[in-house]
Amino acid sequence: MNDPIIEVRDLWFSFNSIPVLKEVNLTVRPGNFIALLGPNGGGKTTLLKLMLGLLIPDRGSIKIFGQPPGKSSHRIGYMPQHLHFNQSFPISVLDVVLMGKLRPGRGWSRYSHKDRMAAEKALKQMEMWDFRNRRAGELSGGQAQRIFIARALVDEPEVLMLDEPTASIDTKHQTDLFDILKELNKTVTIIVVSHDVGIVSSHVKSVACVNQQVFYHDDAEINQEMLEMAYQCCPVELVAHGMPHRVLLKHEEDD
Repeated sequence: MNDPIIEVRDLWFSFNSIPVLKEVNLTVRPGNFIALLGPNGGGKTTLLKLMLGLLIPDRGSIKIFGQPPGKSSHRIGYMPQHLHFNQSFPISVLDVVLMGKLRPGRGWSRYSHKDRMAAEKALKQMEMWDFRNRRAGELSGGQAQRIFIARALVDEPEVLMLDEPTASIDTKHQTDLFDILKELNKTVTIIVVSHDVGIVSSHVKSVACVNQQVFYHDDAEINQEMLEMAYQCCPVELVAHGMPHRVLLKHEEDD
């Protein structure tokens, strides 16, 4: 079956009476790997939070696995853009990942063997198993990003949502991370917010340009027209630097 797992219809959202998203329509099907591109303040993170049920739309509808957002949270893994943790706190990499198994009323000592096996699998998927006993605060920025993605994976979600997973990572580590995500995409649907246009174009399956409205492209081919639409207030020649020229049909809203 290829029924949609996420359906967004005529969604509007404002913050302090200022429109952030308007007339948004988006359909996500199983197995997709979608990049959300657009300028800062364009609504990419807000769209993720609406799909997660962390924000409530002003009007319109969102269905996740046919249910309202929040009803299927156990089927979604999420890594937010800003990760805050005390780097001096003596917590191991393995314990950080196991935190993805925490539930209300469940103590730290109650991780089961199955939980630990899931954490091992997630760390191996992110190529971080050898660091399991390392103190989390000793990791580099790129390594820390990987363990937080592993934490999002530990419940074996069907959908993985990542907000700027390559922030503050050099180009080599960005490419390595997207190679891992491309492999994960064989079993997990992925939605990623990113500004790394060149890397995105060679790894994802489709692109949604987000700048208050959403323009969806059912392929990963990115051209000048798309960038101008997504980055209306940005210098497109800098955003697209080094990106291969490709051909894409005219923008059309998803229906």
